[in-house]
Amino acid sequence: MMRVLYTFGIHCYSVGVRVASLFNPKAAQMVAGWKRTFGRLAVAPVGKEKTAWFHASSLGEFEQARPVLETFRQQHPDFKICVTFFSPSGYEVRKDYPQADFVSYLPMDTPSNAARYVNLLHPTVVFFAKYDFWFNYLEQLHRREIPTYIFSAIFRPSQYFFKWYGVWFLKHLQRSFTHLFVQNEVSMELLKKHGVPQTSIAGDTRFDRVHTIAQGAKRFPEIEDFLSQYANSKVILAGSSWEPDEDNLKHYMDHAGEHVTLILAPHVINDTHLEHIESVFSKYGCIRYSRLSADEAMSRVLVIDNIGMLSSLYQYADVAYIGGGFGRGIHNILEAVTFGKPVVFGPNYHKFKEACDLIARGGAFSYVSYVQLQHHLDGLLSDPNIYITASEVCKQYLEENLGSTQLILAKVNQDLKKYITA
Repeated sequence: MMRVLYTFGIHCYSVGVRVASLFNPKAAQMVAGWKRTFGRLAVAPVGKEKTAWFHASSLGEFEQARPVLETFRQQHPDFKICVTFFSPSGYEVRKDYPQADFVSYLPMDTPSNAARYVNLLHPTVVFFAKYDFWFNYLEQLHRREIPTYIFSAIFRPSQYFFKWYGVWFLKHLQRSFTHLFVQNEVSMELLKKHGVPQTSIAGDTRFDRVHTIAQGAKRFPEIEDFLSQYANSKVILAGSSWEPDEDNLKHYMDHAGEHVTLILAPHVINDTHLEHIESVFSKYGCIRYSRLSADEAMSRVLVIDNIGMLSSLYQYADVAYIGGGFGRGIHNILEAVTFGKPVVFGPNYHKFKEACDLIARGGAFSYVSYVQLQHHLDGLLSDPNIYITASEVCKQYLEENLGSTQLILAKVNQDLKKYITA
């Protein structure tokens, strides 16, 4: 019965996306991607040889998967690599990812789609990043006895798996995954308590990813030139900011004046939002990155109006402000932490383990009211002892959490010897 209800729900969702595609560009991209997928897969280089399939819900999960994917490719050059996405935000950005032999949307999780995709792809091993539990796909992989893993996963008692109606879903976790690599002890004990013993703590692969990014961080000479005008001021870099974040930072600029230079990398980059930012910070000579070389004089606020730069930009910050804390939740703080930058963000952070950990240790600071924001920023930017202590906490925390990729692949490689030679 639950399988029927689940599949019915998938069909309803699919219909909803197709209706939305008539007026929503992202939905239209998904539908167009679904239509092309099977034709492209039929002639793709994957499936004819040993193939590793990596699935990520969106761009964030893909970045989480990259350390495992890229290390697996180095260790197994004889494998082809397939990458699938559910969200356009992942596929459209990474559809030309050079480390993969085939990149596609994942067709909706109906029994027929799942059987067709798995039959064409014929994967040797499958990896899911963090979440996205597609139960018809998992069923097809289970029937074919294909080793299947999930890594960087987090489980909480409030999830549907552990409710009275989640028994069917929990059963699929137990029988479909060869092993579940979770981030913390709570997740492991929860799974084992509910009859899923094949689990172990391997941490979060995002630490490995951001560490790699920091080691190869790109320099931006034009930004360095811009900042050299204000060598005696401190730099706040706001990553993935939203309007509430920007409004509060404007108040802080009013308070701090010439002692602070602000770099804004907004989460939404379109003319409407950029023009709003320019109006908010007009008194400080707000300038877009794309216009930097032509008109940078007398500007104390730099707006990054493209994507792909943020993870390297944190090297220029004294303090990182992470956006999203007044919405559904904060964005990635680890990209700043890996550079040893103290982080500040709004109140909606409790679902993010790294944020909770760093607040407890003194490397991150959350605020609800502007008065609290001013207090945190004044302390970090004015008191060297506070700053150095917070920075060292961030560096130490990052170091303590490296190595997830090696733990995962040690187990996978051991299993593959058995599966491939069987």
